[in-house]
Amino acid sequence: MDTQDNSIQIINSNEEANHENADGIMQNVTKKKTVIFDVDERPPWYLAISLGFQHSLTFFGSGITPPLVLAGPLCMDQDPLAVSQLISTAFFIEGIITLLQVTFGVRVNTSDFNFSQFNPRRNGQLYRGVAHKDTYRSLLSIPQIQGAIIGASFLQILIGFTGIIGFLLKFIGPMTVAPVIALVGIGAVDPASTRAGQHWGIAALTIILILLFSQFLSKVEIPIPGWKHGKCSIAGKVPIFKMFPIVLGVLLTWLIAFIFTTTGVFPEDPSSYGYEARTDLKSDVIEEASWFRIPYPGQWGLPIITLAGVLGMFSAVIASVIESLGDYYATARMAGAPPPPPHAVNRGIGVEGIGCILAGLWGTANGTTTFSQNAGLVGLTRVGSRVVIQICAITMIIVGMLGKVTALFSSIPLPIVGGMLCILFGMVLAVGLSNLQYVDLNSPRNMLILGFSLFMGMLIPYWAGNNRELIETGILELDQIIVVLLTTGMFIGGLFAFIMDNIIPGTIEERGLVAFSRQYKEDDDEINSLDVYDLPFGMTLLRQWKWTQYIPFSPTYKWKEKMINKKEDHSNMGYLETNENGV
Repeated sequence: MDTQDNSIQIINSNEEANHENADGIMQNVTKKKTVIFDVDERPPWYLAISLGFQHSLTFFGSGITPPLVLAGPLCMDQDPLAVSQLISTAFFIEGIITLLQVTFGVRVNTSDFNFSQFNPRRNGQLYRGVAHKDTYRSLLSIPQIQGAIIGASFLQILIGFTGIIGFLLKFIGPMTVAPVIALVGIGAVDPASTRAGQHWGIAALTIILILLFSQFLSKVEIPIPGWKHGKCSIAGKVPIFKMFPIVLGVLLTWLIAFIFTTTGVFPEDPSSYGYEARTDLKSDVIEEASWFRIPYPGQWGLPIITLAGVLGMFSAVIASVIESLGDYYATARMAGAPPPPPHAVNRGIGVEGIGCILAGLWGTANGTTTFSQNAGLVGLTRVGSRVVIQICAITMIIVGMLGKVTALFSSIPLPIVGGMLCILFGMVLAVGLSNLQYVDLNSPRNMLILGFSLFMGMLIPYWAGNNRELIETGILELDQIIVVLLTTGMFIGGLFAFIMDNIIPGTIEERGLVAFSRQYKEDDDEINSLDVYDLPFGMTLLRQWKWTQYIPFSPTYKWKEKMINKKEDHSNMGYLETNENGV
């Protein structure tokens, strides 16, 4: 019996040591500075501009895709100038929306991107109209798509500013966040492989160069010249390769692709492998694009709002909300900020709705959502500064008014874009899985939830994508909503993880809620770190007005007061603990 008691004591002591070690790891995860520039830090102006341009370059590579995809259904594929104007409009309005989001929205966020789930082929009426080069006005279909986006955007505004999405955060823990973010990265397999597959050599070169700069040369610092006391001196040293791996990798590969194009290495036959790696495929767009043009609301005509169009766009809005939620958490984690509190998430989703309305008014032919590639870039460069994203937004606005520049960057070869996506979405996938450090991965419960939600998040979209004809309710708009939701992996995986994590019995320690909430409750410094989600001005008045604590999107929302009180009851975090009987 003594031997058995001693063994039990040894086991218990080992378990206590493991718990203490786990606590130490969680503290280190919370407190360790893992970024070069924090959210509120301002890099030197020359670095801030360069880093902002790098984020813009990430957008340039894929931001042109929706307009190019829509050009065919909109009968604009034979009018390069009209397509160029559509691209410049997208850049211009995305810059404005990004600036609104990072300044007044969730505040820790990356560039906004386009979603284009509305299918103009579903309505024969949308094919009436022809692009007119002489008037630079587009189709009847663009105003109808504009109206659909504007109408559906009010649903997103409702979900955000009323606090609906923030309320759901009470039931969302790391077991839900992990598969949602991971599936954002997994969902990019098709676009990444499609682009990289156009020429795997160029795509592989892009990947190798980005890895070389970001990992192997990350500690190399380049002296920056300065001027002091009338003499040239060294102002400091900057880890150029670590902060600019995308710019360096893309530009160098682009240069090599240009050399191969001019020397005839790449084929001139469009049907030959490697043709898409040429750098002169969009030379006609560059020639016809104007040097300066300011996009304006109603440039394609007044929006036409129809019930069918609005209902058809609802599915894209719902999918956008789910993806943005995962991107908010991913970006905050990579930027060294605490997870976004409910008021910030509410405000972020609401601002995205406003952004979609602006996109509809200006006529981008699609809406906006958070751009996951830029979230991956934050993790790759370890630069989380808000100022950098604001500069990125301003750069996009300026480029949107410079037609020649927009057309130039639209000529980035697809294989280079594909290689870049492989790196950036790989980072997004890794960030999603990193949330599992908070949970007990030895728990069969957690392993089941994680594995099943990830698998279903890939299986159901695959099935639905190949069996669209089986989804037929007789109502085209309802069919479209169902198809879009079933083919959105982060929605399916997040839904399964959310339901299972909240109904399958498990302790809060097992579910990772204790360690997850410790990011907020570790100490006063961590509580104060939530100030990164405050508005840039007006906080003194908001704190004086007590009624603002009931506004779901206000930084003074009562949720934050509960956090500051530091009550030990975990119900203040909105989490419920269940025992082995599920009670």
